[in-house]
Amino acid sequence: EMCIRDRISAAEWRIMKLLWERSPRGSHEIIRDLAQTETWAPTTVKTLLARLVKKGVLGYQERNRQYEYFPRVDEASCTRQETRTFVEKVFAGATGSMISRFVEEADLSQSELEELREILDRKIKQHGA
Repeated sequence: EMCIRDRISAAEWRIMKLLWERSPRGSHEIIRDLAQTETWAPTTVKTLLARLVKKGVLGYQERNRQYEYFPRVDEASCTRQETRTFVEKVFAGATGSMISRFVEEADLSQSELEELREILDRKIKQHGA
């Protein structure tokens, strides 16, 4: 399961999300799509793309004299790794206390609470099996 040697910054994560949604995409397209939510200069986006290529999480191919970028890692494994890193850093690896804290502080809807209950019930059954 290949993911990240070096951490991905919040800005880099935004670019990865775009490319996980659809790829390959040319740099012009990425710049245009990010402009809907970010105020980054094109040079900033190109710097972030180059950094992600250097980290090994993005690949690129040249087409029509333009670089097209695509993810070299899948979103699920990156999300897992980010989550593990976060739990280690903020909760000293205590996943249980992290979950308790989130549930206590989150403004969850009835359906989200039901979903949470189903997940917990499933986990309890697995433990008992």
